Amino acid sequence: MNTPTRLLLLCPALLISLNACGGSGGGAAAPSPPTAPAPAPPPAAPPLTLPTDYRLVWADEFDQPGLPDASRWVYDVGMNKAGWHNNEKQYYSAARRENSEVRDGKLVITARLESLNSLPDWGGQPYSSARLITAGKAEWTYGFFEIRAKMPCGKGTWPAIWMLGSRGNWPAGGELDILEHVGSRPEHVFSTVHTSSGSGGQGKGDGRQLATACSQFHNYQMHWTAQEVRFGIDGQTHFVYRNAGTGTAQWPFDAPQFMILNIAVGGDLGGPVDDAIFPRAMEIEYVRVYQK
Repeated sequence: MNTPTRLLLLCPALLISLNACGGSGGGAAAPSPPTAPAPAPPPAAPPLTLPTDYRLVWADEFDQPGLPDASRWVYDVGMNKAGWHNNEKQYYSAARRENSEVRDGKLVITARLESLNSLPDWGGQPYSSARLITAGKAEWTYGFFEIRAKMPCGKGTWPAIWMLGSRGNWPAGGELDILEHVGSRPEHVFSTVHTSSGSGGQGKGDGRQLATACSQFHNYQMHWTAQEVRFGIDGQTHFVYRNAGTGTAQWPFDAPQFMILNIAVGGDLGGPVDDAIFPRAMEIEYVRVYQK
């Protein structure tokens, strides 16, 4: 007498159980496929630190106010009349404190909206800036390089801290861009290597986001050995270029290079310029070079 009642009570539970398992009554439900394990994160790049067996061989601490130290730096003005590479729009001045000056313990390179048309090598540029190089004063093969700097920002600015081969033409002599930045991407900094096997848009490099590039000083670093060139910021590596052992077209970096500090304006990488931003300055607290 109680059996029909018990069946009615059990059936709703049975139906719920079958539906929950995807069944339609009868056989057992198929097991769920195993979940694939998450891919392992890429290994962290090793920190970029000064080797313990290196010593300081060259530095500028920018502790003497006035024009940059003439025993260390030369003004590169050679292409003012003809116009600079990459369709850049600046005139690089020489020994002009409006564009390059040491003050308050820093080298200040300033780009300005002005036409210096009274100067004999002016090439029609609407902006002024400065480009300081160590060519003829100091050059290095291998070493640990550290430059503490703050970027200018502003659409159209193109500051750089970089090195060029002292021997041979570009790109055969090699180029090592320790740091480049463009004002149209204020929170991005990058490093690039240019050689005969890859230059210009085919250069090899990488960068990283740096939200405070224009508001704080950072240590821009490069460790150059016979085996590789490692680039980093504040001790963190973001790009490594290795010697493949295939010859000088890929690795011209067993020969001296000199350093360059500059702000370009506009051009192929700097892009369109916002005239309302000027003046804009890159500030550098020090340049230090270490070797074994």
